[in-house]
Amino acid sequence: MADSIPEDRDEASTPDDTATADAKSPVDEPRSADEPTSDKDARAAATALDDDTDGQANDAADADENANDSDTGDADSDDFETHHSPALIATAVALPVVLIVAVLVAAFIALRTPVEREPLALGPVPAPAADGPACQALLPALPAELGDYTKATLVEPAPPATRAWQLPDGGDPITLRCGLDRPLEFNRASPLTVIDGVKWFQVRDEAGKTGTWFAVDRETYIALTVPDGSGTSAVQTVSDTINANLPAREPTPGEL
Repeated sequence: MADSIPEDRDEASTPDDTATADAKSPVDEPRSADEPTSDKDARAAATALDDDTDGQANDAADADENANDSDTGDADSDDFETHHSPALIATAVALPVVLIVAVLVAAFIALRTPVEREPLALGPVPAPAADGPACQALLPALPAELGDYTKATLVEPAPPATRAWQLPDGGDPITLRCGLDRPLEFNRASPLTVIDGVKWFQVRDEAGKTGTWFAVDRETYIALTVPDGSGTSAVQTVSDTINANLPAREPTPGEL
């Protein structure tokens, strides 16, 4: 049997081969709209995914930072209350105390500040030896203070050989007169009181609530008038001054 010519073989195999090729090469199916159509699209999608991931990470970091700031603020607030509140409380408590102390100090200073006193007027009494040597020696030696009483200014013309002392706020004075005549009440029966070496004879004035002490054992008679309640320091101080500056002598009382 004679072989087929080459052309015949080619023609005979062509249909089968074509069918086989068609079977091995399937037809391209349509792609989904969401599926990347190229490598460029794939890279773009990956970049977008990375951006979303980075954004979420940044949002989480911001949230953590805000939380830390909130915690720090709370801690600072607690620290402020812990460290500053006691100081504020102490200041609120101390301020009224300081004000009270300041008021008390001001009141104390006001009480201790001498009040401006009016000059004191003394009426004249007979004093024939007021200009004598005894009074001239005694008056300059008298102290400026007798206990709480301080030297007072006298209205001019003041009686000769006189001194006066008053309390800082005024009131009844202590007065001294030197060079007087013998008191009418002083006689042989009069009781005497010796104070710091000086013999005194006292005359009471119940209406005026005063007592007048007469020194009766010196060259001249000296009268010291003190208001009731002023104490004995004035008589004692004047007694020391008299005893230091005037020599003593025997009293010469009047007749009964």
